[in-house]
Amino acid sequence: MSSLASASFGAALQGARDAAGAQHYPEATLYMVATPIGNLADISLRALHVLQLVDVVACEDTRHTQGLLRAYGIERPSAQLLALHQHNEAEAAQAVVARLSAGGRIAYVSDAGTPGISDPGARLAAAVREAGLRVLPLPGASSVTTLVAAAGLVGGEDHGAFVFAGFLPSKAGERDAAVQTLAAEARSVVLLEAPHRIEALARALAVLGERRVTVGRELTKQFEEIATTSAADLSAWLAAGRDRTRGEFALVLHPRPADNNDADAERVLKLLLAELPLKSAVRLAAEISGAPRNALYDLALRLRGNGDQQSSSG
Repeated sequence: MSSLASASFGAALQGARDAAGAQHYPEATLYMVATPIGNLADISLRALHVLQLVDVVACEDTRHTQGLLRAYGIERPSAQLLALHQHNEAEAAQAVVARLSAGGRIAYVSDAGTPGISDPGARLAAAVREAGLRVLPLPGASSVTTLVAAAGLVGGEDHGAFVFAGFLPSKAGERDAAVQTLAAEARSVVLLEAPHRIEALARALAVLGERRVTVGRELTKQFEEIATTSAADLSAWLAAGRDRTRGEFALVLHPRPADNNDADAERVLKLLLAELPLKSAVRLAAEISGAPRNALYDLALRLRGNGDQQSSSG
């Protein structure tokens, strides 16, 4: 497979040199390189060029990355691959900083997708920046934006806005508490989950009832599935197909539908804010309207902030 893949990417490597080779690639720089989340063709020409150019490729899994590079026809000795994962990120980051300080170019790749998004890389980027060195991102594949693009997120108060929550806690009690917090979030929410926990997540999300959920399984791969159902029916959707609990998952909770209760709660909150301190107004508004206190607190902060801005501008 790798020999066939490397042969098919020969033209891509030449295209990468032609398209990206004339650009400037500064030394003493960490290149955060996005890699495909499944489909090998979802690599950028600039990423291919940088993966050939740098002195070292730091990576989440050296064996996985070696296989990925060879699939593109890029050969690197093991000595030029540096393991940097969630268990050693702090100490390995210092080794990267030392190499960069000597003028080297280093690329960092996670196993799939964009580094630092529910993957190692964030601590590395922070350490490099704190050392006064440059971090240069090479954008590319991400399961987050891939699923959002297909979900058709319309409705709600903030059209198109979404919150990235990533992986919820693995312990049942903590996961259920996190879902209760999501219930109060009016915007869309993007979640990630592993195959061995997807059924538990679906059971936890069932309390959200008819709120729409778009689930993406094996995104960009041969057996990709994308479907939209209700939170209450997500477990049934998973059970309806033999392979539906396999593969990596991304999910989007659609915006919470606006209803008259939301408008009533906001009206009550505005009246109370005019007479009471913020916390007291939120507490009473929640008791009167039945709306979630966290959502009312966030709304109160926005209303107070808007009022302060209007006062200062007036």
